[in-house]
Amino acid sequence: MAFMTENQPKKPSKSDRTRAQILEAARLLFAEHGYEGTSIRDVAAHASIDPAMVIRYFRSKDELFARAAVVDLQLPALRVIDRNAIGETLIRRFLEIWEGPASGPGMAILLRSATSNEFAAEKLRDVFGNQVRPVIATVADPADAGRRAGLVSSQLLGLAMCRYLLRLPPVVALSHDEIIQNVGPTLQRYAVGEA
Repeated sequence: MAFMTENQPKKPSKSDRTRAQILEAARLLFAEHGYEGTSIRDVAAHASIDPAMVIRYFRSKDELFARAAVVDLQLPALRVIDRNAIGETLIRRFLEIWEGPASGPGMAILLRSATSNEFAAEKLRDVFGNQVRPVIATVADPADAGRRAGLVSSQLLGLAMCRYLLRLPPVVALSHDEIIQNVGPTLQRYAVGEA
């Protein structure tokens, strides 16, 4: 009889592997087709399991979506950087989130789905309300942080919609340097509340 020692990692159970397989399929399909365009049956087929198993593990499409669309923006601490570099810092982080090596489908899932599904829209509002607003509040008057965070978010979500979802050719063709040069100053103005 073999005994596990403290140094041996626990092997994932079949249940853990099934849950991970479902989440991987859901992330891919939600990113490609949005919330409305993805069904439980689609996710099950992509994961090569019975649709009842998806419901067993996640209870509903909404819960599956919520778990698949976990997004941590990992925004930099703006209060400790040069005040004149805030806009540039934000747009560089945006490009890392969407195009960097660690980019995942979470933001695409939320953005594509939020246009047609209130649950997804609320999830996206939560991401920005709980992540963007607190960071923006640290660089200028906290009483005005909501307005400033809203302006920053509108600029970034508009860019994301045009570049990554609609794929408007002139916006897709912009280099990172062009985006930083053109969008950075606007984000700077919005973030610090300068006219």
